[in-house]
Amino acid sequence: MHPSQKPKYTVFKVKEATTLLAFIEQALHGISRNKAKAILSGGGVRVNHRHVSQHDYELVPNMVVEISKRKPKAEFQSKFLKLVYEDHHIIVVEKNAGILSMAARPSDFCVKTELDRYFRQSHQRCTAHVVHRLDRETSGLMVYAKTIEAEQILEHNWREIVTDRRYIALVSGCMEQQQGSIESWLKDNKAYITYSSPTDNGGKYALTHYKVIRTSDRYSLVDLKLETGRKNQIRVHLQDLGHPVCGDIKYGNGDNPCDRLCLHAYRLDFYHPMTSESLHFEAPVPKVFNRVFHEEK
Repeated sequence: MHPSQKPKYTVFKVKEATTLLAFIEQALHGISRNKAKAILSGGGVRVNHRHVSQHDYELVPNMVVEISKRKPKAEFQSKFLKLVYEDHHIIVVEKNAGILSMAARPSDFCVKTELDRYFRQSHQRCTAHVVHRLDRETSGLMVYAKTIEAEQILEHNWREIVTDRRYIALVSGCMEQQQGSIESWLKDNKAYITYSSPTDNGGKYALTHYKVIRTSDRYSLVDLKLETGRKNQIRVHLQDLGHPVCGDIKYGNGDNPCDRLCLHAYRLDFYHPMTSESLHFEAPVPKVFNRVFHEEK
């Protein structure tokens, strides 16, 4: 956001433990829940100087909450995306599984198509510029640039700008190790299947850190942090461990309890390309990932 266009904030101090949505409703003297949600999804709330859009974000005493005085933009509506944050330069969304990040062919429906439609409807003179991708069947957080300048900065400085990218995966089988790291070199064959080698095969070096959150006899829920962002990296690395992502048609073992690829990009932290502000976003874990553990009991 350009310095002259920064929104004005009303500053509040948290006195007792609560959640962010409830705090906004109370702080703004009984504002409707829908309006409070619109302020959150429109990027109008900061907690301890960091933008937060999560409704159930936990607040504790002495935290500082800033609420923007500007009116949120026309409500974003899409069956395929959820608006998480927006300003003059970038837009952060949570995409559903099943939608492309960008078109492979001009006729393809994708996230960019939906965003450009929203920009037209809200009379914004911009288009969505792709700076990173998620596989079609992977859900979760993505950032798109709204200006060429922001796109160039994000694209050319991605590794320095992004401070944390994390995924959650439901995998087949009970993981033997509670945490660890997987490294290998990844290379595509002529059929565009990515294969992994423990030694340099001329491909790209890939490093993934993992931590097991929950296990049963049949499944494990795993938190994954990327050090490198290679094509199909998580899916191939989990296949290497013998615990492929559930629902993975390409690298899986046929185990598909949720009728989808069980991979979700739940966290994205990065420095704003124009202001260098530290931004932190989290999206909730899909409920179906945890449901399999209840069904086993």
